[in-house]
Amino acid sequence: MTLREDLSAAGFLALGAFEPDTADNLPDLGAGKTTKVLLLIGSTGPSLWPAFSNSDEFSDGNPHPLDRYTKRELSRIAASHGCAPLFPFEGPPYYPFQQWALKCGGFSQSPLGVLAHQDFGPWTGFRAAFLSSQPIAGLDQNTTAGPCETCLDKPCLSACPVNAISVETGYNVPACKAHLETGSDMKCWSGCLARHACPFGSSHKPHPDTARFHMESFVGLAR
Repeated sequence: MTLREDLSAAGFLALGAFEPDTADNLPDLGAGKTTKVLLLIGSTGPSLWPAFSNSDEFSDGNPHPLDRYTKRELSRIAASHGCAPLFPFEGPPYYPFQQWALKCGGFSQSPLGVLAHQDFGPWTGFRAAFLSSQPIAGLDQNTTAGPCETCLDKPCLSACPVNAISVETGYNVPACKAHLETGSDMKCWSGCLARHACPFGSSHKPHPDTARFHMESFVGLAR
């Protein structure tokens, strides 16, 4: 299978690529090889849950099931295509995945604190970066800007029930978490209402089970 097909079968997708420079401080690939392409690997709302929820990691009762599933599958895929993987949940060193996404193109900084993509909206998760010493066919750098710069209405700013989002102060994490801790039956547990208000990438919104899994992880209730 092609790299894109392998990623899709495991619930992931290629979000973009760029040619790194020395300022990116990437690790040595060894054997005299240098990184020619950094490929950002991610998932969107509905893409990852079917594969992950049927994995051994999801049901084995051990901590961090999503990170473990991600590492197992993406390490295998990277190796089969001659790439070296880096993961955002490992470190130190901790790598600047948001900066890398902006260098890939198609992303912009949103008032929510997350990046929004021109196609996927605020529904992308960064799962890994593949480092390749060779060009990757069909994965050219995106030169377009993300959607937030041209979004005039910004409905995300008024959708939060506790006003945890603002242009001036950004995302108030304690206020958001405190609101969630008041009860498990509120609409927020089915996914951040501010994200749901974003007019971009609506077809990539997560399934309610996916949203609840991530909300529980955020509050600290998940395994």
